[in-house]
This record gives sequence, C-alpha cells and structure tokens, in this order.
Amino acid sequence: MKSYLIRTIVMLLVLSSCKKHNAKTDKSIFEHTIVEGPTPWTSAIFEPTEEDFTFAIISDLNGGEREGVYSAAVEQLNRLDPTFVLSVGDLIDGGTEDSLQLATEWNSFENRTSKLKMPFFHLGGNHDLTNPTMRSIWKQRFGPRYYHFLYDNVLFLMMDSEDYEEKRMMEIYEARAKALKVIAGEIKGVYEETEYYSMQERQLGGMGLEQFEYFKKVLEENPDVKWTFVIMHKPLWQREDEKGLSPLENLLADRPYTVINGHIHSFSHRIRKNRDYIILGTTGGGQNAQDSMSFDHISLVRMANEPKITHLKMDGILNKKGELPKSGALIH
Repeated sequence: MKSYLIRTIVMLLVLSSCKKHNAKTDKSIFEHTIVEGPTPWTSAIFEPTEEDFTFAIISDLNGGEREGVYSAAVEQLNRLDPTFVLSVGDLIDGGTEDSLQLATEWNSFENRTSKLKMPFFHLGGNHDLTNPTMRSIWKQRFGPRYYHFLYDNVLFLMMDSEDYEEKRMMEIYEARAKALKVIAGEIKGVYEETEYYSMQERQLGGMGLEQFEYFKKVLEENPDVKWTFVIMHKPLWQREDEKGLSPLENLLADRPYTVINGHIHSFSHRIRKNRDYIILGTTGGGQNAQDSMSFDHISLVRMANEPKITHLKMDGILNKKGELPKSGALIH
C-alpha cells in the first residue's frame, strides 16, 4: 500500500511538471514587447500546432473595393484554418479627416474580420494612414503603426510604409486629394501631370529614422531566429535613398528573410539580394482588367525549416458543394 502511494505521488508530480512545462511553451511561442494599450492583433490565443505552422496573408481590400470579396476570403480562411492571418494594408477606403466616416469604415472592416476563427494582425497602408486624424484613430484602435512579434522562433517585422513627418504627410495628403478630384473630373487637369503623380511616396512610401532604429534594435536582439519576414504595404525596397528599405536590408544580409508587400494590385515575384521579394495581388481591391497578374488571392506560408509559400486564387477555393463561399461574391 505504501509503495502504491509513493508511485501515485511521483506520477502526479511528473504530470504537474509536464503541465507547467507545456504552459511555459505555449506562452513563449508568441512573444512581443507591447505592454499596455491596444494591440494590432485581435487575439493572442493560438491553436496548438505541429512541428511547423502555417500562416496566411491577405492583400489590398481597397483602392476600389469590390463588395463581398473580403467576406468570402474570411470564409475561405476559416476553411483553410491557418494559425494566424497577416495583412499588408489598405483595409479601409480612408482618405478623409471625417472621424465619423472613418469610424464607420473601420467598424465595417472589423465586423467582417471578427468572423475569423484565428488571430488577425493589422498593418496600415496609404488608405489607412493618410493624415494625422487617421493616424490618431489607428493608435486608438490598434496601437503602434509598426511593430514586431515572434512566433515559434520566427520573427515578423510589421512595417509602416507611410512613415512621414507630419508636414510631409500633409503635403502628400493635399496633393493626393487634388489628384483624386482630377480623376473624378471635379477639376480640370491630367492625372499624370499632377504633383501627386510625380511624388515617389505615391508608389514607394517612406520609412523614418525612428522606425529604422526600432527595427535595428529588434534585429540586434533577435540574431538567431529561424527566419525573418519583412511585411509592408508599399515596396520600400524600391526606394533607393535612406528612407527606403536598403539601410535595413544591410542589417538583414546575414540572415534568411523574405519580403512581402501589397499596394500595386498586381502579383509579382523576384529574387533580390538572393532573397524572395513578393508583391501580392488583391483580396478585394480594384483591379486592372488588362493585367493578367491582377487577381484576388490568399497566400499561405507553411513555416518548416524554410517557408513554403503557396498563393491560392480565391475563385478556386470552393466549399463541399463546389461553390464559392458566399456564392457570387467574387466579382471580376
């Protein structure tokens, strides 16, 4: 009897130790440095994964959002069941200082996103972060405009490609507003001759010194991660001065990494500095009917020893009846 009791106590202690170890592992698999206020992710609770994990990425919703596409994508993502979902920005139409209008747009986006059954990580694009009012609303809802996190020893750098000093931001905002009036025919002119059209920020964005220093420190503090993903809205890597990605690329040179962005609404892939640089298509954003690479898709990344990236066109992700979720939602 005494021997039985001893064996039982030992077994309980072992089980207790295992539970404590597992709890520690579960907690440390997701790491970040945001200690107060709102966060850019919807949840920090992740489903248990196998030795590798899979995450998904959605691209631009806006710049001419087509109704129903993103809602269909949410349904498809729930069927695909990745561990979490990342965005590359342009989540609302934006481009206004009307707080009520912006609240309506964000509420609409968040209502649709809330139907995801896994965490979603927000990232801002030019439609989301055009002026000081929009920056303020972003901070209230999601916290920092740029941030990082680690998941299972994989580092994610979530960058703000609309990172301008306020004076320059307002110059861009006002030039953009005028260019949009030209496009709409409200004022005379040719779009390609507007001030906004010639601004390199329109296509390439910009990164401030403070953001660079932030990510420099992150890289210094995380030298031995399995992989690094650099996620942004505009292709900062195409900008060649100090406000582009090149200062950060120099720090990334000795580690495996992948760069992914949106904004162009046309899919492309290239090898740069012996690394993958991917521009995503759309997940509901406006499309050029003459561009065969302008299509709606969801990207899946299975993170094994190195990332296995698969791009799934939304019109090929069907339910058990062979139909699109929210049938008829994908408009071409």
